[in-house]
Amino acid sequence: MNKPPYPHPLIAREGWPFLAGIVIISVLVSIWWPGVSIIFWLLSLFVLQFFRDPARVAPEGELAVLSPADGRIVAVEEVHDPYANREAIKISVFMNVFNVHSNRAPVKGTVVSVNYFAGKFFNAALDKASLENERNAMVVRTPEGHVVTAVQVAGLVAKRILCYAKPGDALYAGQRYGFIRFGSRVDVYLPPGSRPRVAIGDKVQATSTTLADLPAAVLEQQS
Repeated sequence: MNKPPYPHPLIAREGWPFLAGIVIISVLVSIWWPGVSIIFWLLSLFVLQFFRDPARVAPEGELAVLSPADGRIVAVEEVHDPYANREAIKISVFMNVFNVHSNRAPVKGTVVSVNYFAGKFFNAALDKASLENERNAMVVRTPEGHVVTAVQVAGLVAKRILCYAKPGDALYAGQRYGFIRFGSRVDVYLPPGSRPRVAIGDKVQATSTTLADLPAAVLEQQS
């Protein structure tokens, strides 16, 4: 197994301001209202667990598609990929507020495009969230020529999608490329012929879980 360098151990950098702020407030409340401070310390623990960002080891396999997020599988279906304009197999991972919200690249490859779409904030577990909610789509081409699309989708209370990847960037499988705050989902669109290895209801972990295997032969050339 290959364990690449991990830039943000333990606590995601996106959470540092939030964690520092709530801890300072908790300390101040403890000084003046000790009895009330328990509420703020519990909130501090919630913020701490929400922004945890553990290092993960990716399984071997050039054709393996890794989960881009922690959570639960809510869709495995054949659909049209509107971001790469091709037919595809979509696998969706729903993240609740207790899951790790750091997003990882599902495959090794070069970023072809990154596009942000403003939208609504329906419950991310609903099917309509994929195309109607605020979202950010990243299309990646693997060294073998496969096209894989990863779409960060905002949820009911998620108000900020962060994506650090840019067109032309080279990503390794499992590389941290973004973050979504407070409940959301990630949709992964795979080329026809891919073999899903998860089912609806399965719990998955970013990088550690293989969602599917790409086909041995490249069946489409859209990007």
